[in-house]
Amino acid sequence: MWDYTDKVMDYFFKPRNVGYIDDADGVGEVGSLACGDALTLTFKLDDNGRIEEAKFKTFGCASAIASSSVLTEMIKGMTLEEAGKVSNQDIVRELGGLPEQKMHCSVMGHDALKAAIANYRSKGERSPGKTGRVVCTCFGVTDEEIKEVIRSNSLTTVEQVTNYCKAGGGCGGCHGQIQTLIDQIHSTKESTEHITESPKPVRLTNIKKIELIKQTINEQIRPALRADGGDIELIDVEGNKVIVAFRGMCAQCRLAEFTMKEVVEARLREFVSEELFVEEDKDSARQPHNHRTV
Repeated sequence: MWDYTDKVMDYFFKPRNVGYIDDADGVGEVGSLACGDALTLTFKLDDNGRIEEAKFKTFGCASAIASSSVLTEMIKGMTLEEAGKVSNQDIVRELGGLPEQKMHCSVMGHDALKAAIANYRSKGERSPGKTGRVVCTCFGVTDEEIKEVIRSNSLTTVEQVTNYCKAGGGCGGCHGQIQTLIDQIHSTKESTEHITESPKPVRLTNIKKIELIKQTINEQIRPALRADGGDIELIDVEGNKVIVAFRGMCAQCRLAEFTMKEVVEARLREFVSEELFVEEDKDSARQPHNHRTV
């Protein structure tokens, strides 16, 4: 059982400001149900530009609910400039502490607040999404997100990074890349012993391109999918278009077209060529044994 403070339990059992502001000035949405945690934060400003009302809806554990609830209380009465300076560590201190393995809940609250403020300042335009390359395919965490939590919280180990943003908490295949990011930020090592990425050729023959695509799918993508009951099959390569079919749980998932396709595309661009793009062969997914494979 997690060792929660009395304040965490209070905000969990009696959460404040649960709900959604329909005419909100700012809306921030972070996380994913597929990854186990999701949060929507909304706020309304008064005539003086201060946060008059803040509400949240979250899917997650006691720490996620408590972190989201206490955050809405903290930012009431603040200007956006003041709210923008609230860190995940401020949330943790307000709760009297969180278990190390649950620190990612405070980070999720901080990220939702930043997203809501950005939404207001962009006059309601939809966020362009995550930036950077995907490092953790299990949870869809990018290198920019990992570097941000390392810098903001002075993290020094892979385990700490997992606790703060979940990266590396699935199959573990990205641990080497996470360690490399830690080393780069802290400048503690000059060697590249932890770098596992394959070199990205400047020019590729068609044969070499297909070989690298197969290698990337087999070594970087398929293991993570199989760990969750899914799979991927390479159907064909036409120039820079890579045609794939998702199997098992991935084929049944409603998010597969928008989430897994983007993850696969990011990995292929990272390890093979930035010019590649992925197309899903849905007909083949429905008839897994009647297609031509590369």
